[in-house]
Amino acid sequence: MRFLRSFSIRALQTTENAKQVLINQLHEAEKNNVIEPDTFAMIEGALVVSDMQVRDIMIPRSDIVFIEEDAQPKEFLPKIIESGHSRFPVFDEEHESVLGILLAKDLLSLALDVSQDFLIREIIRPVAFIPESKRLNVLLREFRSRRNHLAVVVDEYSNISGLVTIEDVIEQIVGEIDDEHDFTEEDNIRRHRNNRFTVKARTVLDEFNTYFETQWDSDRFDTIGGLIISQLGRLPRQGEEIDYRGFNFRVLRADRRRIRLLRVMPASMDKDGLSKSEESIS
Repeated sequence: MRFLRSFSIRALQTTENAKQVLINQLHEAEKNNVIEPDTFAMIEGALVVSDMQVRDIMIPRSDIVFIEEDAQPKEFLPKIIESGHSRFPVFDEEHESVLGILLAKDLLSLALDVSQDFLIREIIRPVAFIPESKRLNVLLREFRSRRNHLAVVVDEYSNISGLVTIEDVIEQIVGEIDDEHDFTEEDNIRRHRNNRFTVKARTVLDEFNTYFETQWDSDRFDTIGGLIISQLGRLPRQGEEIDYRGFNFRVLRADRRRIRLLRVMPASMDKDGLSKSEESIS
């Protein structure tokens, strides 16, 4: 038994080492212009996603837009329109459970007459429940084979802990997916759910400071991309991350000459752009 355990550990380590070697070789190929940066980022994402679990990317319960089972159209239609989502878990508050998924497209007839008799139970779709520990590559296969786009995540006690969509999984491979609601050419900062932002690297630091209520030195750096390059001391590659003063930055788009697009995740901030942990240090 000890031999089998030792063999399993060595096999896992060998697999992980081989994966890292492959990623390093692909990175060298990208640096030598054998493959494009976007191609490298997608291959790397496909390799890394098999190591990730649902709990790593799920939307936490506190951020889910629920529709109550007994809610009437005039009560939940404004919530649906404001959210911009297309699928909503229907919640049974008495039993602390999700009954099914409500699709926004199934409500088109109500837009003309919100006074008509309506029971949510009559139009909800079946819901899939998955554990927090499910690996993303397995979940993606299930989404594709079962033609699901959304699943409710439960913890070890079968309590609802979050929600995950097929888009969330795919974004781990290809990066943030833009849709028809994304920012225009004039916009530089776009907010996503779950406290994530997409920021153009060319965004001037004054604009970034105003938006995020920080006070970073705009005399030293013209743009947020310039600040990131300065902190690293080099041009970062696509997919690379850096933590700076309570913010996590991930390079979503970059080429051999410049950073183009960043994902930004802020922590709890004060007016000086310091996280609470930094405040205690300073």
